[in-house]
Amino acid sequence: MEVIAIANQKGGCGKTTTTVNLAAYLALRGSHVLLIDLDPQGSSTTHLGIDKDNLPKNMNEVMMDRAKLEDIIIPTTVKGLDIAPTNNDLVEADAVLTSKVGREKRLRKKVQALNYDYVIIDTPPALGNMTLNALVASDRVIVPVQVEFFAVEGLKTLIRMLDELDELGYQPERRYLLTMCDNRRKITEEVSTKIRSLLGDAVFKVVIPENVRLVEAPSQGLPICLYDPSCSGALGYKDLADEVAA
Repeated sequence: MEVIAIANQKGGCGKTTTTVNLAAYLALRGSHVLLIDLDPQGSSTTHLGIDKDNLPKNMNEVMMDRAKLEDIIIPTTVKGLDIAPTNNDLVEADAVLTSKVGREKRLRKKVQALNYDYVIIDTPPALGNMTLNALVASDRVIVPVQVEFFAVEGLKTLIRMLDELDELGYQPERRYLLTMCDNRRKITEEVSTKIRSLLGDAVFKVVIPENVRLVEAPSQGLPICLYDPSCSGALGYKDLADEVAA
């Protein structure tokens, strides 16, 4: 089983879009995949067509040790893809864990008991307790990087956090994904070249294009593979799943 966190403290970089669509395409490849929604906004939950306001139990109960992770998992419309959903209740766990000993390992212990090929974790756009738990639980962290002028500047805080975790013995493999690429803009090539020169082979070969169909898909409660599998965004995420699996 491989556990992958999708993380970036910067909002609007395609984090949830990447989480949902990578998980869906890994499932379509024949893998058994669990998506854990660890963002109190519940965006991955909503993206997969689940009413986050009517959940009997969610990740808040799991992180507060009031429910087992296995007991809140539900199937999605994609064969082979399950989700551990969440909603704004998760704010409680994020606050309470601050005062708990071993707070960073709470999710790790729960995930290790699972039986999936992949566990993909969506994290909040902040470097708080939920993101910390996701990184500590993971074998790999994928950082979506929106191709814009301040992209590199925004990575520094997350990289410092990963460096500190390395020193504590938690060393997830670091990979970076260029998102929202518009090749008509000169800045796209300039920023992409700069990021690849700084991070080298840690940057995925595939890039995710700016694509309106990716923006529309969440409003229909569908991953892009079910909403419009022939669009450029869908092809990008299919290629990403192939590269991750390879």
